[in-house]
Amino acid sequence: MPSSFTSWRPAHTSNEKMAAPQRHHSLIDRRRRRTWPRPSSPPALSPRSPPRVAPRRPGAAAASFPRKGPSSSRPGASRGRRSKWGPRLSLAEQSPPKPAVDVERLVGFLYDDLPHLFDDQGIDRTAYDERVKFRDPITKHDTISGYLFNIAFLKTVFRPDFQLHWVKQTGPYEITTRWTMVMKFMPLPWKPELIFTGTSIMGINPETGKFCSHVDYWDSIKKNEYFSLEGLWEVFRQLRYYKTPELQSPSYQILKRTGKYEVRKYVPFLVAETSGDKLSGSKGFNDIAGYIFGKNSKMEKMKMTTPVFTEAFDNELSKILIQFVLPLDKDLSSLPDPSQETISLRQVEGGIAAVLKFSGKPTEDIVLEKERELRSSLLRDGLKAKTGCLLARYNDPGRTWSFTMRNEVLIWLEDFELD
Repeated sequence: MPSSFTSWRPAHTSNEKMAAPQRHHSLIDRRRRRTWPRPSSPPALSPRSPPRVAPRRPGAAAASFPRKGPSSSRPGASRGRRSKWGPRLSLAEQSPPKPAVDVERLVGFLYDDLPHLFDDQGIDRTAYDERVKFRDPITKHDTISGYLFNIAFLKTVFRPDFQLHWVKQTGPYEITTRWTMVMKFMPLPWKPELIFTGTSIMGINPETGKFCSHVDYWDSIKKNEYFSLEGLWEVFRQLRYYKTPELQSPSYQILKRTGKYEVRKYVPFLVAETSGDKLSGSKGFNDIAGYIFGKNSKMEKMKMTTPVFTEAFDNELSKILIQFVLPLDKDLSSLPDPSQETISLRQVEGGIAAVLKFSGKPTEDIVLEKERELRSSLLRDGLKAKTGCLLARYNDPGRTWSFTMRNEVLIWLEDFELD
């Protein structure tokens, strides 16, 4: 070895060379004693004697430990085996089971609760999450407070009449309702009537069992997503002025309102009728007006009603009748007999009718055009229309501006179902 390396290493004496390994071994011994303490007096075992094992209590299970080996280090080696210390649970098993949502109970709840939407009782806010999503074509809110504010606003400005038709489950956590809402816009002097029909999709939060969303869809428009300019125009176009006399008229419920027509359910009503000449004609008007004003067997004067109907029973208009609606508190047995034989009394059984509303002077050509337009819309929508039609005139043509007149064409429907 070169002398330069020899001179670099420190020199030791013979005693130092002997002491170094001893210091090294004593350090290891101290570490062993500190890390692995041993009994002060371990029992001596002879080479041939078996190891001592603590006796088991009767009925106690022997404890065994998993043996270390190459297989235990492989990924998934212990998959499918139960631990010796207890059952191995999945995350789903470790989590507490979620309570099932009783959707049927919520359906019944909505039948009871929604009719109070705009009355003094109001809806039960505890049935909704604090963060509830409300949407309709022109309004949105994301909290229950905003939702309730919208209801209060409608109550003040529009005085809505809410009618619930049905409620049913349409998904695992979804309920659909169908409704009609008739409102009057109070700030305008003529208090126009606004009519909306549609469905609401109510989403249920599976964690809380409460409603977390409420989305409205209007029958009268195609674009229902917020914000819908079509929806805004639908509101404005209903603010126009129709002059409707404050007189008794046949009772009906609006089931559906599309962009073209309404579907109404009429209750039975009484009419006095006689022959007419055409849908827009006035032949026979004075005869039935005379019956109302006292030309009858009891000389009884009755209250004026509206509208005046003219009815065609076939497409050729071969038979036309002009009709006055009789007071709603009357029945056939209590009515006086007409003085003229050409006048007859009968009960109209009511039913489901499609109605197209329009203003202006109802000339024969205009009425027939509106009838064709309505029938075409019904055919397009898959509704079954009966033969014939009616024209309803609500105003005195001599005392009403034509642009404010309320006129309607009605066609009776067969087998209508409100989906």
